[in-house]
Amino acid sequence: MKLLYITNGINGSGGLERVLSIKASILAEDYNYEVSILVLNDAEKDPFYDFSPKIRFYSTDVHGNPIQYIKNYKNGIQRIVDQLQPDVISVCDDGLKAFFIPQFLKTNSEIIYERHVSKLIEASSEQGFVKNLLTKSKWVLMEKLAKKFSKFIVLTEGNKNEWKSLRNLEVVPNPLSFYPDTVSSFENKVVICVGKISYQKGQDMLLKAWKIVHEKFPDWRLELYGRADSYFLKTDDLSSKNIYHFPPEKNIEKKYLDSSIYVMPSRYEGFGMVLIEAMACGLPCVSFNCNYGPSDIITNNEDGFLVENGNYIELARRLESLISSSDLQKKMGSAGRENVKKYLPEIIAKDWDDLLKKL
Repeated sequence: MKLLYITNGINGSGGLERVLSIKASILAEDYNYEVSILVLNDAEKDPFYDFSPKIRFYSTDVHGNPIQYIKNYKNGIQRIVDQLQPDVISVCDDGLKAFFIPQFLKTNSEIIYERHVSKLIEASSEQGFVKNLLTKSKWVLMEKLAKKFSKFIVLTEGNKNEWKSLRNLEVVPNPLSFYPDTVSSFENKVVICVGKISYQKGQDMLLKAWKIVHEKFPDWRLELYGRADSYFLKTDDLSSKNIYHFPPEKNIEKKYLDSSIYVMPSRYEGFGMVLIEAMACGLPCVSFNCNYGPSDIITNNEDGFLVENGNYIELARRLESLISSSDLQKKMGSAGRENVKKYLPEIIAKDWDDLLKKL
């Protein structure tokens, strides 16, 4: 089967790029799919994650003013589709432009869409009336256009609540990036948080929680990994509270294994890839119970804690309860490592193979 992915690029360090590298590579290597990936503006060069050498990459130039951009986007995709004649096209782009692909693309291929984020990605605490109205109008348009896809894929059962009018919905979760042979030793007094430091990921609330934790456990470190919106990190003297910020880490598996607890303070999520990665490394997790993903992944009080969304005081208390007990860390970490086996790549790849063949 010929499978073409359309995405903005693969050289970023985000979850979409990581997931695409895993599933596309498995489908090419283990299921013998003829996999191609189409990106924009040469964004296939120097990928952050590893892709199978069997995968072919294509790029189309979409520079210019808005009118030129749209024209180049449309013509560039059409040119590659005409050249490759894929059986299935999978659109992996959370922007509005991707929703128009079934409208303009002339092809007999089945076209599916993979949604990797919540609609709340458009939200902001500072959004005024006009911006809020525009955002809601955009959501209405997206839902209308989404009906044109053969299948519309979301990551969790909760995500389905955002697309209630769709009858082409399917849930396929993200696959694990790794499942190491070893787990954390729990010897390092480190709480880790991975993800772009931004409004969505909620590290500003985590800093408030950590201020409480630090007063009781000043010898513990909080390590943040990810690109930073400076606004969230200028508000505090991080090092004085044992908080350390690092850029995106390619070998993030080692950083999980060198930690003892994972914390996710996100205001909203599309899934929560970092949770299953941390749990695969044997870490107990503390997360806000945000829309959507954490409640699908964490079994509260068994392999981690789900905290009322935005309640940073409770987040601090749950972190303190784990810090206070290495036995609880190990018990919850062990349970989580077992529970996330359902996200092993070979299981998720089989789900994708079944879905694509049904098309």
